[in-house]
Amino acid sequence: MADHTVENGLDEDSEIAEAKKLLNVWRAKVEKADDEKSRLILEKLNEDGVKKKASDDLYDVMQQQEQCQKEFTKIMQGIKGEISILQKDNEDLKARLKRCKDELQLKRLEFAKLRQKHKVCVQIPDTKMKFTGESKEEGESDGQYIKGVFTITQRPTQLLRGGQALITFEEEKVALQILSMPKCSVPCGTTKLNLKPKRMTMTPSVKFEVLLDISKKRLMFSGAQSAMPKEKTRDCLEMSFSRPSRGGGEVEEVEYDKNTGIGHVTFLNTGVAESLALSGTYRVDLDGEVNVRVAPVYNYKMRKFQTFCGAAKRTVLLGSIDDMEAIEDEEDVQDHLEIYFQKPSNNGGEIENIKYISPDKKLHVFFNELTAKTAAE
Repeated sequence: MADHTVENGLDEDSEIAEAKKLLNVWRAKVEKADDEKSRLILEKLNEDGVKKKASDDLYDVMQQQEQCQKEFTKIMQGIKGEISILQKDNEDLKARLKRCKDELQLKRLEFAKLRQKHKVCVQIPDTKMKFTGESKEEGESDGQYIKGVFTITQRPTQLLRGGQALITFEEEKVALQILSMPKCSVPCGTTKLNLKPKRMTMTPSVKFEVLLDISKKRLMFSGAQSAMPKEKTRDCLEMSFSRPSRGGGEVEEVEYDKNTGIGHVTFLNTGVAESLALSGTYRVDLDGEVNVRVAPVYNYKMRKFQTFCGAAKRTVLLGSIDDMEAIEDEEDVQDHLEIYFQKPSNNGGEIENIKYISPDKKLHVFFNELTAKTAAE
C-alpha cells in the first residue's frame, strides 16, 4: 500500500514538471508572438504614414499638373492669337505687294509709252577725220596719275511680250518679203496661228567715254574727328601719315576740315598713296589711336556722248497670236514657225535666229551689229 502511494506521487510530480516545462515553452511563444505583433503594428503605423505622405504628394503633383495645364492652355491661346494676327498681317502684305506690282507694271507701260513718244532720232552726218598726233589732256601731269579711258556702250534693246516671235533672216530681202504680207497663217498641229509681221523698232541707245585719273600722291581720309584745335590736329595727322612703320611716307601737305573730319594728304613720293588706299584704313594718333578710312583721290569726266537709233533690217517681229487657245508647247510652236518661214514658197528663207515667247513670259532682246540675242528679264 505504501509503495503504491509513492509511485503515484512520483508520477504526479513528473507530470507537474512536464506541465511547467510546457507552460514555459508556450509562455515564451506567447511573448514572442506579442513582440511580433507589436513589431507588425509599428510597421503598419509606419506604412500608413508613408501611404498618407505618398497620397499627399500625389495630390500636390496633381494640383501642380492642373495648374501647369491651365498655364499651358493660356499660353497656347496667346500663341494662337499671335499666329492669327501674323497670318492677317501676312495676307495684308501679300495684297499690298500685289497692288505694288500692278502699279509698277502700269508705271512701266506708261514709261515705255512716254519714252517712245519723246524719243528723238537724229541723222548724224558722216565726218572726215584725220589723225594729227597725240594731244596732252588739260591738267595732265606726267607720272602724277594713273589714267584710264573707258568706253560705255548701251546695246539696243526691245521688249518681246508673250505670244510674240522674233525672226532674224540671213538675207534682208527675205525680211522685206515677210513685212509686205498683211498676215501669215502658220499651220500648227490641227490648227493655224494667225501672225501679223511688223517692222522691228528699237529704243534709242547711247555711247560715251569716261576719262578716269587716279592720283599717285594724294589720298583722301575720313573719320578723323578730334577735340584738339585744328592746327594741332593737322600736325598730328601729318606726323601719323609720315611713319614708315605704318606704311606711310614723307608728307608734302595735309588738308583737313575739322567740322567733317575729312581731309586730303599729299605725299612727296609716288606709291605711298596707292598702297595705303588698298588697305582701306590707317591708324593715326589724335586724342588716342584712331583708325581712319582712306581712299584714292580721282577725277573723272565724260566725253564723246552720242545717241543713236538702230534698225534691224533682217529682223521681223511677229505680232500676238489671234487665237490664244491654239497655243501649244513653246518649243513646238517655235519649230512650226521655223519650218514655215524657211520655205521659199511662203516667201521665207534661211533663218539665222528665232525666238517665240509663250503668253505667260516676256524677254528683253539685245541687238548688236551682227545678230540678235535674248536674255530673260
